[in-house]
Amino acid sequence: MAKKSKRNSGPKVDSGRAAKLAARRAERDAASGAVNRPFEGLAAECDLVAMREFVPSATAPLPVIGSDRPVTVATVLPGAVAALVRNEGETATGFVGVQVQAHSADLGADLAASVTWVADAAPGDALPAADPAEDTPAVTAVVDPAALLDITVYQDFNWWIPEGTETDAQVKATVEQANAAIMPSARLEGDGLVAAWWVDAGEKAHLRWVRPESEDDLMLALARVHAAGGLNLGEGSRYAGSFRTHGLLVPVFDLDPEKHANEWVAATVEFGDRLAQALAVDAPLTSAELRSRDGLRGRQVTLR
Repeated sequence: MAKKSKRNSGPKVDSGRAAKLAARRAERDAASGAVNRPFEGLAAECDLVAMREFVPSATAPLPVIGSDRPVTVATVLPGAVAALVRNEGETATGFVGVQVQAHSADLGADLAASVTWVADAAPGDALPAADPAEDTPAVTAVVDPAALLDITVYQDFNWWIPEGTETDAQVKATVEQANAAIMPSARLEGDGLVAAWWVDAGEKAHLRWVRPESEDDLMLALARVHAAGGLNLGEGSRYAGSFRTHGLLVPVFDLDPEKHANEWVAATVEFGDRLAQALAVDAPLTSAELRSRDGLRGRQVTLR
């Protein structure tokens, strides 16, 4: 009976430990002033996190509320500025970047401040750094919370120079330098796939999938899938671990670089189905699943 009681108490102990770890992370974030989930409340949260952290070159029309001027969100803008305005044909278009030289403790507020700035800026103007104020609206009041992003992925930074624009040698050299360092990347498109990103890093390719679930729920699901032998994308793949960033957990797989990104879509959809089934389970972890969870936690890192 004593042994049975000990097994049954496992999930309760785990919940307490998870709560303590979450509290410690919250304390660290509060001490630094950082907002844990800056894009929370946006349907586009996962893709915005991906564009902020690891996507090299991509843009998307940003669904701004009540704006007459079109706005594009980009991974990084020339000079890593927060925002700029330029003419696209006969239309003045605002561009806001998420990979920037300087930022506040609240990236969501930065995005809202940049979007507010481009609404009235003149073509040719640039905002070196967003400077959100106390009256800066919440990002969910500026960007349509229900809208997903229609992302265009580039394999270079040639889009930095508007078509038909003459640039000096320094600007051209900057673009060429950025192009030389870029790694081929793609956003996988398939049923249930949102914010699943492939990148060719040379010797290996990787899949990084930004997930919207809470870290604890996702970790339990990953443990169930792992214990059942399903934590992979098939032949030529290996689960590498996960990282935390902006309040979300990102599982990472090493992939055979000889395969094209599209060749991983079906396997990723299948893995997503297995993960969804595991997320729906509401039962204590088995002993095998507990061992899997502990092993997976040891392969986590945190990006700050």
